[in-house]
Amino acid sequence: MKTQSSAIAPAPIAVSTPSASRSAGTLQAALGVVAFSLTFPATAWGLEGFGPWSLVAVRSVLAALIAGGCLLAVGARVPARRHWAGLAVVAAGVVIGFPMLTTLALRTSTTAHAAVVVGLLPLTTALLSALRMGTRPSRTFWLAALAGAGAVVAFTVQQSGGALSTADLYLFGALLVCAAGYTEGGRLARVMPGWQVIGWALVLCLPLSVPAAAVALAYEPVALTGHSVAGLLWVAAGSQFLGLVVWYRGMAAIGIPKASQLQLAQPLLTLVWSVLLLGEHLTPAAPLTAAAVLVCIAVTQRARG
Repeated sequence: MKTQSSAIAPAPIAVSTPSASRSAGTLQAALGVVAFSLTFPATAWGLEGFGPWSLVAVRSVLAALIAGGCLLAVGARVPARRHWAGLAVVAAGVVIGFPMLTTLALRTSTTAHAAVVVGLLPLTTALLSALRMGTRPSRTFWLAALAGAGAVVAFTVQQSGGALSTADLYLFGALLVCAAGYTEGGRLARVMPGWQVIGWALVLCLPLSVPAAAVALAYEPVALTGHSVAGLLWVAAGSQFLGLVVWYRGMAAIGIPKASQLQLAQPLLTLVWSVLLLGEHLTPAAPLTAAAVLVCIAVTQRARG
């Protein structure tokens, strides 16, 4: 006769494996990329009814209100003093710098041309990560990253007719500040929830964004349309908050260099949305470039540092 202890098998304990954690992190980072890919078309919609300064300031205020509400709802603790410098970098790069510079560029540039900055962003983020955090990806990783960036740059420049505009100064400036914000945000996401990183960065900007919105709305004409309102709401809620929440969580799970390489697909996604939402036209080179980018992404995700 079996005793009770031997008759009853111990209940299995669910354990999250490193592989499952990496898969979840990759999925979260990919969702962030999808959200970001809509940013340029949504900005173009927003500019139909708002001036560039109004659009950026109001989107920051709306995103901060959403983030602040979430922080209050969960009773999030104020970050330690040692983290505020990093949050200021995130705020300067992701909340203020990148939206402002790309919005100014999109006044005279098409979304296809502006996408060149996103094509270079993964490589720039990986470089800044190596300098800031001492990461050392493998040679295979770097070769695949360079090949992917080269394919994206060639495609987006070809899409814009090969001509460089004055907007490129804004775009390259946006590239640098955004890479710095991503790098610092990815570092902070290792010590606090990723959504709180961008949440506190947005709240940190409120003393600047609220008066900026008031001044900009007073001087720039506003014409509310379906497109302009939808564009504003997406860049505020989707691009500025929800997208960054899953993006920083993904970076914390799989590492900044590998997560950044998923953004190689972002310009191509942006071009697809540009066709569907803005009526722009793509050349037959699009599927070939997409295939090359997907190969590079696969290589970088498998390369070990």
